[in-house]
Amino acid sequence: MIKKYLLFSGLAFVLILACSNENTPDKKEGSAAAPQAAFSPDKVTQAKIYRLDTLFQHLYKANLFNGNVLVAQKGYILYQKSFGVADNTKKINLSDSSVFQLASVSKTITAASILKLVEAHKLDLKDDVQKHLPEFPYKGVSIENLITHRSGLPNYLYFCYPYCKDASLKLSNASILDLMQQHKPASYAKPGFRFNYSNTNYMLLALIVEKVSGHSFKDFVRAEIFKPLGMNHTYFIDELDQQNDSIKTIGYTVKMKEVGYDAFDYVLGDKGVYSTTNDMYLFADAYFTGKLISKQWLDLAIQPYSPEIKTHNYGYGWRMKNYALPEKMVFHNGW
Repeated sequence: MIKKYLLFSGLAFVLILACSNENTPDKKEGSAAAPQAAFSPDKVTQAKIYRLDTLFQHLYKANLFNGNVLVAQKGYILYQKSFGVADNTKKINLSDSSVFQLASVSKTITAASILKLVEAHKLDLKDDVQKHLPEFPYKGVSIENLITHRSGLPNYLYFCYPYCKDASLKLSNASILDLMQQHKPASYAKPGFRFNYSNTNYMLLALIVEKVSGHSFKDFVRAEIFKPLGMNHTYFIDELDQQNDSIKTIGYTVKMKEVGYDAFDYVLGDKGVYSTTNDMYLFADAYFTGKLISKQWLDLAIQPYSPEIKTHNYGYGWRMKNYALPEKMVFHNGW
């Protein structure tokens, strides 16, 4: 389902795994896709590509979509195009090189980092958070509670707001944990009681990665994920200033009003990663083919961990929906 609220120039990426044009001066199509083996689509696949293009052309012309699209199947990129502007003020069109704020899609990268540490026997998902973060002020919360959003912890985007109204602030994960220690906001529920999506969980997971690995979260992710997978056009928020304006994207509301930064944007783990469609394809392909984590952990990552939820669920860093068809849709969206 494509909803109107996904209309942003800073496109909210949606990674999906199914388990089992017009050119004018202000309408820029995408350039060639990332290199891949020779691919000759059959008639059925050609029809899929035509339907995809018809859909996105329609949405774009109706001002319901501004962003980049990449659709791949069985190791081949079927469809890749860019629609609209990266920067309306500077009149920069989107291209395959455009770098977008992934927002909560960053959680898939954070969860993969945790699972790599689990595979290396450096932590266990059943570990109490206080084992790795002694200053964490809540008892009985496990790493698995965090990664599946069953910790019951309040969302720092809400409880920190009274103390962080100055948008010029650049809060860090450590400063959020300090605020939790000082004020200990009330939990929403007991650990493990129910699913409750909270950015606090993944902010804490990033701190645990740092504590266990002995490296900054950025350095660990770059060394263990970005570099091995060839994700050479993926950055953290504080690295954007070093990049050329031609690849940066500006976030806009549906009325094309620019969305500025706020005090929480520099907190990592729950967000803070910027990437391209090509790099996110490399990540998704490696993840779901067992190149990034083992098949054992891949299977566990896409299991539902909240039995009280019937139509949708959450795994280890992945959302999922069950339809009438045999397939299960595994994905993550980001605002």
